[in-house]
Amino acid sequence: MIRPFLIALQFLTRLPVRLSGELSVADLGRSLLYYPLVGLLLGGLLVAGGWLLVGGWLLTGVAPVLAAALVLGLWVGLTGALHLDGLADMIDAWAGGRGDRERTLALMKDPCSGPQGVTGLVLVLLLKFAALATLLESGAYLPLLLAPLLGRTALPLLFLTTPYVRPGGLGAALAAGLPPRPAKRVLILVGLLLPLVGGAVGMVALMTALAIFVGLRRTMINRIGGTTGDTAGALIEIVETLTLVAMSLAV
Repeated sequence: MIRPFLIALQFLTRLPVRLSGELSVADLGRSLLYYPLVGLLLGGLLVAGGWLLVGGWLLTGVAPVLAAALVLGLWVGLTGALHLDGLADMIDAWAGGRGDRERTLALMKDPCSGPQGVTGLVLVLLLKFAALATLLESGAYLPLLLAPLLGRTALPLLFLTTPYVRPGGLGAALAAGLPPRPAKRVLILVGLLLPLVGGAVGMVALMTALAIFVGLRRTMINRIGGTTGDTAGALIEIVETLTLVAMSLAV
């Protein structure tokens, strides 16, 4: 139980985690069950950071936009910009692949980011920043907890429902080792708790995340026949960003 959680923590964050020995396919697959918990932990750290910064703003006159920028910096730092890299790769590949599956897959392996990918990153970060500024100014902290949770909950759902198209590697091991029944229970639990804990805002976040997931999954299937590590990372970023924006409009 602890080892799969630590694998998830090591993979999704830059928090100091040390694991000894080789990672089995079963452990890698079961780590997906703990992705929502890691998202909840990240959200808790963002809430704590936001609360401390807003408290400082009230005492010292620091503008809420500065608090939003610092929270965004914390967010990127905690994750090491790992999923932003996947988002940039996916945007470049979708733009340059021109509808061709093999060309799209080849472009996603290119480590260089093109202008489309960089533009996508800037837009995502701007949207997060604007949503954070709105939420922190209004004193709404719950969305900071829910957005990372939903972003990481999307991955067990993705690997449960979508073929992984690259043979070998970490993603293939995750897909092969994911136990379906426990994964479904985790997804149902998150889906039930969100409206209970978050009320109307939680329901808005859940519906937004589901709509994004359905749309992006369909796009992945139509373009490359499934998912890759890059598209999985892009899914996290897009779900996080758009659910955060939706909640900032709902509060």
